[in-house]
Amino acid sequence: MTPQDCLAEQLLDFALQSGADSAEVYQSQSVSRPVFFEANRLKQLESTASEGTALRLWHNHQPGLVVAYGRIDPQELVEKALALSELNPPETIELATPRVIRDLQFGEMAEVGELVKLGRGAIAQIREQYPQVLCSAEFQSEQETTTLTNSQGLHCQYTDMTLSCYLGVEWIRGEDFLGVYEDQEARNKLNLDGLLQDLLNRLQWAQNNTPTPTGRIPILFTQKAATLLWETVADALNGKRVLEKSSPWFDRTPTHQNPVLDSSLTLSQQPQIGPYSCPFDDEGTPTQPLTLIEQGKLSRFYCDRTIARALNTQSTGNGFRPSLGRYPTPELVNLLIEPGDHSLSQLIQSLPQGLIVDQMLGGGADISGDFSINVDLGYRIQNGEIVGRVKDTMVTGNIYTALKQVLALGKECSWQGSCYTPPIIVEGLSIVS
Repeated sequence: MTPQDCLAEQLLDFALQSGADSAEVYQSQSVSRPVFFEANRLKQLESTASEGTALRLWHNHQPGLVVAYGRIDPQELVEKALALSELNPPETIELATPRVIRDLQFGEMAEVGELVKLGRGAIAQIREQYPQVLCSAEFQSEQETTTLTNSQGLHCQYTDMTLSCYLGVEWIRGEDFLGVYEDQEARNKLNLDGLLQDLLNRLQWAQNNTPTPTGRIPILFTQKAATLLWETVADALNGKRVLEKSSPWFDRTPTHQNPVLDSSLTLSQQPQIGPYSCPFDDEGTPTQPLTLIEQGKLSRFYCDRTIARALNTQSTGNGFRPSLGRYPTPELVNLLIEPGDHSLSQLIQSLPQGLIVDQMLGGGADISGDFSINVDLGYRIQNGEIVGRVKDTMVTGNIYTALKQVLALGKECSWQGSCYTPPIIVEGLSIVS
C-alpha cells in the first residue's frame, strides 16, 4: 500500500469514527520538468512537484470540503471538514459505487536532455530560414497521478504522462510587429515536424501586409482559432446549462428532428484517445464515448451525478473538479469534430474572397453565442490565394448562426487543448477594419 493509499484510508476511518455519514478523498500528485528558451537561447531548467489532498465528508447530510498540500495531519483535516459542514445546508450525498481501478498508466516521460535537444533543434530550423527573428520556447514533460477513494469502497487511480511544447516567433520589421505562436501536447512523442511546418507557413503568409476586407465574406478558422466556436457549443451541451435554462437548446430532446447546427457537423466525446484520455471522472464514474451532435441534430447533453439527478437521468461520467477545493461540475473529456474531405490548401483555393483567422485577442463568446474578437493573426484570401496578413481587424457575429452556415470542413485535424478539430469555413459573420 502506497503512502497515499494509507493517508486516504486514515482520513476515511477518522471521518466515519467522528460521526460522518460518508466521505471521499481526492488526491493529486504531479511532477513536471519544463525547459525554457528565450531570445533563441536556453534560459532555464526547472523541476517542480506538488501534492494535494481534498477531503469531502457529510455529517447529517451537511457537506464539508477541505484541502491540504504537502504533509497532512489526518485528524486535524477531519475536524476542519466537520466544522465546515455545520455551516452548510443538507444535500443529497453523491458517491460512486464500490469499484477498484488502479495501476493504469498512459504515456511516457522524457529526459530533460532530450527536451533541451528538441528545443534547440526547433529554434535552429526556424532561424535557418528566418535568421532575423527571435524565438522563445517551452518544452515540458509532466506526470500526474489522480486517486479517488470513498467510504463506499471505491478506489480509482491512474497516472497520466504527457509531453508538451510551445514555440513563439517574434519578427520586428520597423514599426510592424509580428508574433506567431504554436503549441502541442502529446503522449509518447511530439510531432515537431508538423508544428514547425505550420509555423513556417504562417511566417511565409505574413511576408506582406494587406488591407482588411470588410462586410460579410466567408471566414476560414484554422484549427487553432476554431476552438472559439467549439467552446461555446460545448457549453451549450452542458447539462448544468440545461438545468438553468440558459442553453439555447434546453428545451430540445433527441426526439426533435430540427437540426441545431449545419448538417455537416458531427460532434462527439471520445475519452479513450489523445493526450487528454481519461478512464474515470472526478466522481469515480467511468467515462464513455458520447455522440453529442450528429449531422447537425442534437443527440444528448453531458452531466455529472448532481445534475443528472436533477434532470432525472444518469451521469455520463463528466463530473470534474475545476480545482482541488471545488465540487465536481460537468465538463467534457475530449471533444472531437468529424472532419471533412478537403485539405487546407483546397479550402483556401475554394474562396474567391475570404479571411483566415488563426490567432485571436480577447475573450470568447458567452452562452448566447454573441462575440466580438480582435484578430491577432489573420490573412486575406483573394481568388483562392493568400495575399498577405491583415492588421487592426475585428470579427463579430453569433456562433450558432455561423455554425448553421458551414461552407466546408477540412480533413486535417489537430489537438487544440482537449478539442480535436479540423479547419472550418463559415458564413454569417462580419469583418470590421
